[in-house]
Amino acid sequence: MGGFLMPVGGDSSHSAQALYGKMDNAPLNSKHWYTVLTAGMGFFTDAYDLFIIGTVTAILTPIFHLTLAELSLLNSISLLASVVGALLFGRLMDVFGRKAIYGTEMALLVIGAVASAFTGDFLALFLCRIVVGIGVGGDYATSAVITSEYSNRPNRGRLVGTVFAMQGFGLLAGPLFASLLLGTGVPAGIAWRLMLAFGAVPAISVIYLRRRIKETPRYSLAIKGDLTATADAVQWTTGQSVAVQPEVTGASLKGHAPSITSPVFVKRLIGTAGCWMLMDIAFYGNGVSSQIILKALFGKASLLHNTIVAAIIFAVFAVPGYWVAVWLMDKIGRKRIQWQGFAMMAVGYGLVWVVPGIVKIPVLFLVIYGLTYFFIEFGPNETTFVYPSEIFPTAFRGFADGISAAGGKTGAFVAALLMPSAVKYLGLPGSLGILAGVAVVGVALTFWALPEPMGRTLEEASMESYTPQVASNPATV
Repeated sequence: MGGFLMPVGGDSSHSAQALYGKMDNAPLNSKHWYTVLTAGMGFFTDAYDLFIIGTVTAILTPIFHLTLAELSLLNSISLLASVVGALLFGRLMDVFGRKAIYGTEMALLVIGAVASAFTGDFLALFLCRIVVGIGVGGDYATSAVITSEYSNRPNRGRLVGTVFAMQGFGLLAGPLFASLLLGTGVPAGIAWRLMLAFGAVPAISVIYLRRRIKETPRYSLAIKGDLTATADAVQWTTGQSVAVQPEVTGASLKGHAPSITSPVFVKRLIGTAGCWMLMDIAFYGNGVSSQIILKALFGKASLLHNTIVAAIIFAVFAVPGYWVAVWLMDKIGRKRIQWQGFAMMAVGYGLVWVVPGIVKIPVLFLVIYGLTYFFIEFGPNETTFVYPSEIFPTAFRGFADGISAAGGKTGAFVAALLMPSAVKYLGLPGSLGILAGVAVVGVALTFWALPEPMGRTLEEASMESYTPQVASNPATV
C-alpha cells in the first residue's frame, strides 16, 4: 500500500490536503450524481417504509383487533430498531470501510419489508418491523458519510442534502399509493400487504449500485493509507488521472485527530444527536401519527379522505421545503437553516396551543400545520442529516453519524409511541404545545453546540490534520 500520489500533468501533491483538493475543487459531474442517486433511492425507501405503517395500522386495527398499546408499538418499533442499526453500521463502516458494508443495510430492509407483507398477527409483524428498522438505521449512518466524502467543497451541502430530500418523495409515495389502492376498491386485507411489500421495490434497485461503489478516497488514505485505491477513487470521481510513485511510503499521509471523547467532539455530538432527537420528536410525532391527528381533526371522515389530505399536505408544504433547503444549504449555511426552522416550528405549534380554537377551523389549522412541515424540511430535518457527515474526522465519522442518527431515531420512537396517547388525553392543542417547547430547545442547542461548516473543506470542518508527506527519494517526486 505504499506510494505517493501525483496528478498527471506536473501538479505534484506533497500532502493529503493537496490530494483532497482535487476532490474539493472538482466541478459537479456524473459521478457525484451517481453517488447521490445511489444513496438517495435508499432514503426514498426509508421514508416510505417508516411512514406507511401509520396507514397500515389504521387498516389493521379492526383486523388484528389492535389495542392502543399494540398500535403504538407497531407505529414506533422500526424507529427504535433503527437506533440499533445506526450505531451498528456506523461503527462497522469505520472499522471495515464504507464500501465493505454498503448495500447490506438495504438487503435487510428488503427482507423485512417482504416478510411483513406475509404476516398474520401482531407479533409476526412486530418482529418484521424490527428488521426493517435495523436496515433503515444502517442507511442513515452510511449514506450521508459516503456522499459527504465524495462531494466537492462548494456543493457538499447541496449533494448530501439532495440525498435526504429524496425522503420527501418517499413520504409522498406512501399516501399516494395507499390512496390508489383504497380508491380503486382493493380489499383492505390485501391492500395493507401490498403497501408493506412495495417498500422492497426501490430498495432492491439500489443494492447492486451500492455494492459497486468504490471505497471513498478519504477512508482509503486517512485510515488505510492505501494510495493506489485512493488514486483509483480520485480518478473515478474527478476524471483526472493520478499516478503513484512507489518509492514513497503513504503511511505519513494518514489522518490525525483527537478522540471522539475529547471535549470539542463531545459538545458537537450533544449538538448533532440532541438536535436530531428534538427534530424527530416533532417530525415523527406528526408524520407517523398523521392519521391520528387528522382523525382527531375531522372526526368520522374516512381513511381514504384522511390519507388524501395527508398527501396534499406533503405535496404542497413538505416537498418544496426539502428543495428550498437544498438550494440554500451552500448559500446561507446549515446553522441558519436549522435554528430558523426550529423557531418557525415553535411559532406554528405554539399558536395552536395558545389559541386552541384554531382546531375548530380545519382549513386554518391545516395551513398552520402545513407551514410547520415546510419549516421542518426547510430547517432541521435536512440539516440534522447533513451536519454529522461534516464536522467529525474520518476515523470516527461513521460512528459519530450513527450516534447522531440514533439520537434522532430515539426521539422519533418516543414521539411515535406517545403521540397517540398525547392526542387522546391532551387534545391537539396540548400535544402541539409540547412540540413547541421541543422546538425552542432546538434553537438554543443549535446556537450553543454547532459550528458552521459551509464553505470549508471536510478536513477544516472536522478539525482533521495530516503529517507532512516524507519522501524517501524526493528527487523522484
